[in-house]
This record gives sequence, structure tokens and C-alpha cells, in this order.
Amino acid sequence: MVLGGTGFFVYLQFRNDVDTAVDSGLRSRADELSAVVRREETSLSAHEQHLVGKADSFAEVLTPAGEVLDSSPVIGAVNLLEPDQLKAAAAAPTFVTRGDLPSLDGGARLLAAPVTTSEGKRIIVVGTSTASRDESLTDLEQLLLVALPAALLLASVAGYWVAAAALRPVEAMRARAEEISSATPDERLPVPDTRDEVARLGETLNEMLARIGDSMERERAFVADASHELRTPLAILRAELDLALAQGRSPEELRAALASAAEETDRLTQLSEDLLTIAQTERGELPLRLEPLHLDEAFETVERRFARRAEEARRRIEVGEVGELAPHADRLRVDQAIGTLVDNALRYGAGTIVLSARRVGEAVEIHVTDEGAGFPPDFLPRAFERFSRAPGVREGGAGLGLAIVATVAEAHGGRAGAVNRAEGGADVWLSLPLAPQARA
Repeated sequence: MVLGGTGFFVYLQFRNDVDTAVDSGLRSRADELSAVVRREETSLSAHEQHLVGKADSFAEVLTPAGEVLDSSPVIGAVNLLEPDQLKAAAAAPTFVTRGDLPSLDGGARLLAAPVTTSEGKRIIVVGTSTASRDESLTDLEQLLLVALPAALLLASVAGYWVAAAALRPVEAMRARAEEISSATPDERLPVPDTRDEVARLGETLNEMLARIGDSMERERAFVADASHELRTPLAILRAELDLALAQGRSPEELRAALASAAEETDRLTQLSEDLLTIAQTERGELPLRLEPLHLDEAFETVERRFARRAEEARRRIEVGEVGELAPHADRLRVDQAIGTLVDNALRYGAGTIVLSARRVGEAVEIHVTDEGAGFPPDFLPRAFERFSRAPGVREGGAGLGLAIVATVAEAHGGRAGAVNRAEGGADVWLSLPLAPQARA
């Protein structure tokens, strides 16, 4: 279509240029003939060399009635104008295209114009054969009919070759992508050294494969760690139940076995809930019901929940002043996070546990501190990783508590952290965004 349109445009432009040149020549000759007629030199033969000059050019002088006063020998005494054309030429210069003339090959192009002389008005007519013009246009048509299909063929071959060369790297990437599976997550797509869109596409896809590979590796580690953590309480539960079913057990021994089984069941329940929370976060499905949260009420709820355990351990839980701080958060998830921090402080810390909060910018930091030995320095950087437990810890949770705290904080758009206090003990905190009405 482009080549056809280009050829059509070239043809029209060439034809217009030729017609313009013919009309320009006719105007020049008409001006010269008008000057001759005004000088009453009506004999065209005396000025033939100036007015005609070529065998395919001619001229004549007419009266307004159509009588031929003089003409070039090549056309004789033939009136070249139709009545309506003669009438139009008497009013203004008029171009006329005629068909074949007896003494000329092909058609003719005429210019008729009025001239006023001492003897009255005259009509001068100058003309030229269009055979040369038609022949030039025919030659151009033939040239285009040959050249355009050849150009189309060459363009198609070149376009196919360029497209094939451009898509060859894409085919190489497709073939490699077909070979990549979950068994070979480290495979990457070949990237051409062209620094173009295809190369950038390959780099982007390789980065995506790297992210997918990392995600698969984390999922495998998650499943392996979860299986390991589930194995221990299940084994203990099975042993306690077998012991309870053994012959000759006293009521006291039976109750102790059932109590131990109930404790392991609670541990399994908590572990499954923690795993579900993390799995929901991975899928972006952790449900949150955001509302302004009164921290003093949340702290008091957690204090009441762990009051008995603290009393049994001969420790205290203190709630600091929180003022009017009101984070925009989910009450259930925040209670879960704070409860996890207090549970860890009771398990691994010592001394008084203090719940406090302070404003930092447009967020609220909730701190839980104790007076124990704190975190081992080497463990702090990975304290919030899943299934991570400090060296020497063999009993207690599954290593998911702090990971749950970080998950809750990140779901709210905040973060979690832990440090060892200079005066002794651990300080674990999470930040939550302030409620809109509390940011002023």
C-alpha cells in the first residue's frame, strides 16, 4: 500500500508538472502573438519562427464570430474552437484540451485569449500537440509498473530477513523458557548483547525468574521448617497417648499424660494459627479491620491475659502512660502482636515487663521491654525470621512469634525491630500509622 501510494503520488506530481510546463509555454507564446496582432502584423508566416518554433506547435487568429483570419500552415484554415469555447475566450483567456487533429499525432492543448486591435476584437489561439506529454506519462506508467513490484519484492525479502534476525533472540529465549521447570529454577534466558528492547525484555524476564526462584526457595524452606516443627509436638502427643493407653496406669499417671497431650495440642493449634497468618500475608490476604485503636485499652487487655502467668513466675507487667495516642490499626491483630511480645518476655526474659508507646513522626511505636539478658548479639539481625530461635533455646515456641509481629506491622504499613537495652534486657517494638484525626 505504501509503495502503491508513493507511485500514484509520483505519477500525479509528474503529470501536474508536465501540464504546468505546457500551460506556461502556451502563455508565453500567447503574449508574443498578442503583441504581433496589436501591431496589425496579421501575417503569421512572417513571425512563424517566433510563434511556432516546433513542428508540433501552431497558432491562429480568429474573429469573435469564429472566422479564421490567419493560421499556421500545419493546421490550415480550421477553426479550433467550439462555439461555447469561442464565447468563453472572448471574455477571458481559456485553456482547451482537444482530441486528435488531422495534421497532428494525438491530441492538443490550446490557449485562446482576446486581443483588442485598431480593427476590433480578435481571438488568438496558440496550441501544441500533447503527444510528447502522453508519451512521457506512458513511459512513467510502464516504469512504475515494473519498478514497484520489484521494489515490493525486494522490500518483502529485506523485511523478512530483518524481522527474522530481530526475532531470532526471541526464539532463543522461547526455546530456553520451554526447558525451564521447577526442577531447574536456576536456569536463565539467553540475553542478546544488543542493548535494545529485546535485550531489556530478556533482562526483565530473568529478574522475574530470579524472584520466582527466591520465592520457591522460601516456600520450600517454609514447608521444611513447618514439617520439622510439627513433627516434635506430634511425636510427643503420640507418645503421651500411647502411655495413657498402656495397661496398669494409675489415675494420676493417666491425668498427667492427658494434661501433657492437651498442652501439645494447644501448641499445635497455636502453630497452625501462626502458619495460617504467615500464609495469608504471603498471598496478600491478611484481613485487617482498620479503626482508631485506644492503646490503653489494648495494653490493659494484654495485661489481664498474662497476669496469672506473670504471678506464677513472680514477675510484674506494668503499663506506661500512652496519652491520646491512637494508631489506625486492627484491634485483633495488634492484640496478637503485643501478646506475642509479652509471651516471649515471660518465656525468655526476666524482671518487670513494661508496655509503653510513643509517637515517632506520623506513627506510633509500641515497646515491650524486660530486664533479662536480652538477645544474643549474633541473633539480633535474624530475630524476625521464620523458625529462628536463639542459640541454646530448645523449648518453647516454634520460632514464629517475632515473625508474626513483623507480619502484623508490615500489613499495617509499619515495621518491627528489637535492640538490647544498655541497662540490661530486651526492647522489642513495632510501629503503626497514626489515625488520620490524631495526626494534627
